[in-house]
Amino acid sequence: MTGMFSKANRPIWIEAAFVLVILLVGATINPNILSINYLLQQLQVASFLGIVAAGSMLVILLGHIDLSIPWTITTGGMLATAAADLPATAGLLTLPVGLGVGLLVGLVNGLGVCWLRVPSMIFTLGMNAVLQGLIVLYTGGFAPQNHASRAMTIVAVDHTLGIPNAVFIWAIVSLIIIFLLRGTQFGRYIYAVGNRERAAYLSGVPTRLVIVSCFAISGMTAALAGIMLTGYSTKAYQGMGDAYLLPAIAAIVLGGTNVLGGSGRYIGTIVGVILIVILQSILSVLQIPEAGRQIAYGAVLLGMLLVYGRGARIFE
Repeated sequence: MTGMFSKANRPIWIEAAFVLVILLVGATINPNILSINYLLQQLQVASFLGIVAAGSMLVILLGHIDLSIPWTITTGGMLATAAADLPATAGLLTLPVGLGVGLLVGLVNGLGVCWLRVPSMIFTLGMNAVLQGLIVLYTGGFAPQNHASRAMTIVAVDHTLGIPNAVFIWAIVSLIIIFLLRGTQFGRYIYAVGNRERAAYLSGVPTRLVIVSCFAISGMTAALAGIMLTGYSTKAYQGMGDAYLLPAIAAIVLGGTNVLGGSGRYIGTIVGVILIVILQSILSVLQIPEAGRQIAYGAVLLGMLLVYGRGARIFE
């Protein structure tokens, strides 16, 4: 039991408790909130944020941050739909083009951070602006006419055995991230670099390769989320990724990942994603005005952080 309620697991238990409380409070007003259909719908919505957070967490574990997420999502979605509409390819290039764009963005970010030694916050913010400019140039400032392909709709909207396919995609991505962090040398390298990059380098860790790889994964997961969001909303549109940067970072931090790097568990990020999506949904269901929703949203996040800081004696 001591290991179960250890300091590392404390954020996960607190998050789970908050999720349960929020659901119970919402159910007193609308009993349908506890229905299977509602919960599956929220998991489907959470899958997009969860996939974004999966890659972003690897970067944060290094002690860096990827602020190019919003327009990587948009670029991945738009270019994937453009590739899907090419008659000669029969839609076969949709996923390779979308993921390739994310991979390229991530590689450039990683190279800029570890070779040019530009702070990740500055470099990725600049990359986000570059991507925004390129998309505006590509579309001429108007919404593109390309629509989501059938393959995008299948992965984002359709169900298998009553469960949204998007949830299965999120589960696959989650298993890959968990395996990387807990079952590979690469995962140990990530934590080592996050704890102290110079010490890791002197110990023989290929720090530059680790940093570039994590930014590449972050770019690919953002692009994958963009492809799925395109299928969910039937088309790509400018700014479609803007709503995912801060919630992804919030989910990661609330899940117990140190923003300075070196410590964190992906299971905490999963619960953090679910918490944020459930909270946003219930505030919307209760028809609280936007200002009230923002106040309640911020109050819950601050309350959780305060509990994190004062809950040590309970769990240790």
